[in-house]
This record gives sequence, structure tokens and C-alpha cells, in this order.
Amino acid sequence: MANETMNLNTPILTLDSDTVLETAQSKADLIWHDIQNAYRTRKILTGILGGIEKTEAGSLIAIIYYKDYRAVIPISEMMINLIQDETHDYGDFSLRQNKVLNNMLGCEIDFVIKGLDTKSRSIVASRKDAMLKKRQIFYFDQDSSGQNKIHEDRIVQARVIAVAEKVVRAEIFGVETSILARDLSFDWLGDARERFQVGEHILVRILAIQGDSPETLSIHADVKSVEGNTSKENLKNCRVQGKYAGTVEDIHKGTVFVRLELGVNAIAHSCYDSRTVGKKDKVSFVVTHIDEERNVAVGIITRIIKQNI
Repeated sequence: MANETMNLNTPILTLDSDTVLETAQSKADLIWHDIQNAYRTRKILTGILGGIEKTEAGSLIAIIYYKDYRAVIPISEMMINLIQDETHDYGDFSLRQNKVLNNMLGCEIDFVIKGLDTKSRSIVASRKDAMLKKRQIFYFDQDSSGQNKIHEDRIVQARVIAVAEKVVRAEIFGVETSILARDLSFDWLGDARERFQVGEHILVRILAIQGDSPETLSIHADVKSVEGNTSKENLKNCRVQGKYAGTVEDIHKGTVFVRLELGVNAIAHSCYDSRTVGKKDKVSFVVTHIDEERNVAVGIITRIIKQNI
């Protein structure tokens, strides 16, 4: 038994005599030491939302993975603020929370450690505390020039935490905001899920900031003003009576929204093909006139080149 202890404590002899090889245990010990320091200093850590579970009492908990360690965040500490009143009665509250968490799986989460168990090396944390701390630092504390780090019209990096067909949910330095499809791109965007993924980082422009405290803070942001409008320039290459290939991005109240291959937004109110046009169909489009005020080509779908089955 003494020999086994001695072997575990003896440094591993490597092929390069100057190299110290770390074992999995020594790496884990070092990470746990960093976690303990973060707990004492209330440092904000970042992990991945990797799971959703229910406790024996039936409460939802989020499972965050940080450098191979598992942290538990109670649903009450996840900062999921759902309106619950007579005008927003969308069913069971816990089911709605579960749905929100499901959409967030795989995203980055900031958290502050609230409690540790050294023996079992278990962690209990709070996303809410981390978000409020970040809000104070970036939206209210001022730099040496007397300006807030984040202010209106500033371009900042944001995390994509959830994506639906017509909206992207982003977390911008402690504040969650929904960016609608019309604010994501100047291009017709039929499905935001084709361009944005949970977990990625995107650039956004801060359009408006409301609230006089971290608890009441809300923001409005967009993506399209950062990317710019290429359709406006491409429209110069579009000719009336010209025929172009395009893809149907959306259909709404009889209007078909087409993205032409030459990088132009187009709308059609009629289709000469006997088949019913659908989203993602490849079509042939004839331009009848140019709407320069809206930066779109207006025309007719002459035929469906390839249907999206």
C-alpha cells in the first residue's frame, strides 16, 4: 500500500527529461483550485448549458459544464423572465420555462458560484447574479472618459442563445433581447435557423437602452445595420424585363418573397407555373419594374425550376 502511494506521488518519467506530464487527476485538481478561487472572489465564469433535469421535488435545474465540472443552476437563478398574467396565459408556467431552456441547450452561460461541496466537488451557481453584475459593469459603470462601456449606436459582440424561424434570441453582456427577422438582414430571410446557430457569436448594433438600474434594464439591437445593405448596390445590375433565377424565401398573404441569385430582394404577386409555389423553391423570375424606394425588384414568377420537396 505504501508503494502504491509512493508511485502516485512520484512524477512521471517522460521521454523529454525537462517535461512535466500532467495526469488527469492533477489537471482536475488545478481546475478545482481555480473554481474555489472564483467562489471566493465571486468571479464570473462561462460554461455551456449542457442539460436540463428535474429534482426529486420536481423543480427544474439547468446543468452547466465548466472544464469537465458540472454546475447546477436552479431555474429561479436562470433569469428566465416570463410574463405571467391574464393576458399572457400560455399554459403551465414550468412547461414554458422548460421550453425556453430546451431552445437554449448548447449556448454559453455566464454564472457566479453560490456554493461548493469540496468532498463531492459539486457546484451550485447563479446565472442571475452574473447577468446583473455584467449589466452594472457594462451599462452603468463609466470608463476613464466618463462614458458607459455600452451605449446606443455601439457595435458589440453578442451570444446567440436561441433561434426560431423568425427571431434570434441574443444575450448581450448580461441582457437578453429578441432580434426579429426584419432586423437580422436586409436580405429576405425566410428562416433565421438557416443562418444563425445557438452558441455562435455575432456582431450587433445597440439601437436603444432603457432602464435606470440593472434589474430594469432592456435593450434593442439589430444585426443588419452592421452587415450593410448589399441589395441596394446589386439592384443597379437588375434590368426591367430581365429574367433571373432566385429562391423563394417566404410567402405571406399571397405575396411571394424571392431572393434573386444576383443578390437582390424581389417580390411577386403571381406565378405562371401551374404548380403551387412553396418556400425554398428555385424559380425563374421576370422583373417588371424596380421599386427604388424599397430597394426591391417587382415582377412575376414564370416557372418553378426546382421544387423543394
